[in-house]
Amino acid sequence: MRQPKDYITLILKGMGMGAADVVPGVSGGTIAFITGIYEELINSIKSITPRNLLLPFRKGGLRQFADAINLRFLVCVVLGIGISFLSLAKLMKYLLTNHPVLIWAFFFGLILASAWYVAKTVPRWGWSSALCCTLGAAIGYLITVSAPAQTPETLWFICLSGAIAIIAMILPGISGSFILLLLGKYHFMMNAIADLQLSVIAVFAIGAVIGLIAFSHALSWLLKHHKGLTVATLTGFMLGSLNKVWPWKITMPTIIETKLMEVESNVLPGTYELQTQLPAQTALAIALMLIGVGCIVLIERLASKKTA
Repeated sequence: MRQPKDYITLILKGMGMGAADVVPGVSGGTIAFITGIYEELINSIKSITPRNLLLPFRKGGLRQFADAINLRFLVCVVLGIGISFLSLAKLMKYLLTNHPVLIWAFFFGLILASAWYVAKTVPRWGWSSALCCTLGAAIGYLITVSAPAQTPETLWFICLSGAIAIIAMILPGISGSFILLLLGKYHFMMNAIADLQLSVIAVFAIGAVIGLIAFSHALSWLLKHHKGLTVATLTGFMLGSLNKVWPWKITMPTIIETKLMEVESNVLPGTYELQTQLPAQTALAIALMLIGVGCIVLIERLASKKTA
């Protein structure tokens, strides 16, 4: 039986998950694992079934519904995640606008180190896992080079983005914000949260709920029956997608399907300075990459102590 202080602790753990998922590179699932709520979170999500959702409509069913889906636990965790999203969105908006090279360098280090640690969780590397990793890397890279700089801002795509990104919340090592980066909706959603665009936030949240319920069972099955191949594919996906968070980028006008759009291209620091007339800040950017790597090393060591 949980006491009031236990629910406050759950909110704080949810805030840790939310803070992680605001940053492209750290997984909210990893934080859930470190803080000891990962298994309960997965089981609670899996318990949201059509049968349990009908319980509130029966006489005296509200209490049974709350117990069946572990409602108090979920409310506390989701509340903590929401608090972090609302409080950190403005900071991320400022950093991405005023210090893009430095913040992307930090993200690059986070994702690079995360890929390494995720790869270490593959039970046994063989030709099949290596093939899945290679395919994942190819898909991740192709997404970053083939997708236009801007994806639709229509409500259906925002809902779809929420559904896809939320899957990362229950996968240690994969960040929901990282998925939003690939979908071209990270900046858009950070701005929406920072500016309290309630309609956009609501549609995204609806998509997130749908995605979480729909895919939690599939992901649980894959990790249970084909963990090695699934994790190897995710590792490759992260490595291939590093192209998306390379710190030094220039934008060039390009015609895509008769429309003039700004497309990002990766360049070396020297080229970045010449093309943008802005300092490349190479030394500081590399230092922040290393700090990003260090953050993941620290998180993983804490996780190792938790399981020891």
